[in-house]
Amino acid sequence: QVQLVESGGGSVQAGGSLRLSCAASGESLSAYYMGWFRQAPGKEREGVATIDRGGTTGYAEAVRGRFTISRDNGQNTLYLQMNSLKPEDTAMYYCAADLVWWYLSPTYTYWGQGTQVTVSS
Repeated sequence: QVQLVESGGGSVQAGGSLRLSCAASGESLSAYYMGWFRQAPGKEREGVATIDRGGTTGYAEAVRGRFTISRDNGQNTLYLQMNSLKPEDTAMYYCAADLVWWYLSPTYTYWGQGTQVTVSS
C-alpha cells in the first residue's frame, strides 16, 4: 500500500502563495487517483482538488482559478500550488490516494498526516 507525507504548509498573508507537496512511498503514484482535502476547526473535511491517473483535474468552486493540482509520477509526488490565498483557506491540508476515483469526496483509502496552512488578513 502507498504511504503519503505532506509538506509545504506554513503561515502567509492574504494574497500570498504556497506550494504543498505530497511524497508517496511504498508503491508507484502512477497507479492512483489523488486528491487534496482540507479541514478547518469545527468543519467537515472538504475536497479541494483532484487529479486522475491521466492528468484530468477537478476543483472545488471555492478554489477554482487560484489553486492548481499536479502530479509528477517520476518523482512520486503530488503538488498543490495555491495562489491568491484568503483567510478562509486556513485549514489542515491532506493528500489522499485510491485506486478508485472518488473525485472530491473524502472517501479515499490512503491519507497523509496533514500540513497546516494559515492565512492572515
